[in-house]
Amino acid sequence: MFISLLMLCIALQSICSSAFVSPQRLHHTTTPHARLSLASTSSPSTTENDSDSFTSNAVTVAGAVDTLRGKTIVVKYGGNAMTSPELKQLFCQDVATLQQLGLRVVVVHGGGPQINKMLEQVGVASRFEGGMRVSSPEVVQVAEMVLCGAVNKEISSKICAAGGRAIGISGRDDSLLQCTKEVNKDGFDLGYVGKVEAVNTQLLNQLLDAGICPVVSPIGTGMGEEKEIAYNCNADVAAGRIAGELKAERVLFLTDIAGVLDKSMTLIPTLTCQQVQELIDDETITGGMIPKVTFATSAVQLGVKGAFITDGRVPHALIREVLGGGAESMGSGEGGTVVTL
Repeated sequence: MFISLLMLCIALQSICSSAFVSPQRLHHTTTPHARLSLASTSSPSTTENDSDSFTSNAVTVAGAVDTLRGKTIVVKYGGNAMTSPELKQLFCQDVATLQQLGLRVVVVHGGGPQINKMLEQVGVASRFEGGMRVSSPEVVQVAEMVLCGAVNKEISSKICAAGGRAIGISGRDDSLLQCTKEVNKDGFDLGYVGKVEAVNTQLLNQLLDAGICPVVSPIGTGMGEEKEIAYNCNADVAAGRIAGELKAERVLFLTDIAGVLDKSMTLIPTLTCQQVQELIDDETITGGMIPKVTFATSAVQLGVKGAFITDGRVPHALIREVLGGGAESMGSGEGGTVVTL
């Protein structure tokens, strides 16, 4: 088992030579399927050090794969990782690589900047309250058009082009995300913002069992007599709930910051669910980070082993955090915040 995994790691040059090195070297990555040459014109000591580093990285990856093979991970994909063409390509390569290593991957994507751009183009006003977009029927219509259309299909297409298998679906398809109207605790009327009450896990598991990555756009459907109503769901909320209902091994939230920061702007590497609530109460955690940490804790409380809030601006952020922790598979330790019980 170990030898076969090690040989697989050798073939995956970008994992071993790029995914677990300094951020400066990450800018020189190649595709996940590039072949690694051990030949070098460097001095013998340099070659020996490189070989030791390669071996250590290979063992780390093999340990993580052994732990996570056949397990489900859910990824909330958004921010700069979606708007940068280079990061978008690397993310889709990472998803394809994880699939090829035997992991079951679900992607839940956002698309705030794309929605904002289209709202401006069509002249529809919108605003945020408590980190959530207030969603009039007109806003939901635009959000559904953007998220379920070009954004969703581009992601699934790029994963397939990178060698993976993916299908783009909406939360309305087969009643995947079943919602009621979200009631904001501070009394704000958020309009047609959906609170995810139930997840059609049968649909997701059928796709995962077939070796397909579901790429989910967070537009949900109403329940009962409201079944034809479309709800705009926060992607962090949807990803956390999907992960919890699937009892996923890991859920990752890709963000545009290093992770959860304290009031002095220093990264907090690990948090328990209780500590997260304390940081919300004392307003260390505010704004758009609240949905991420809230639904990270909810996912953990529902049975997810670990929730990662990770800097999506780092190339190969997904594969670094999933495989960088070795057999414990609790993150690379080089950035981000891990939430556990």
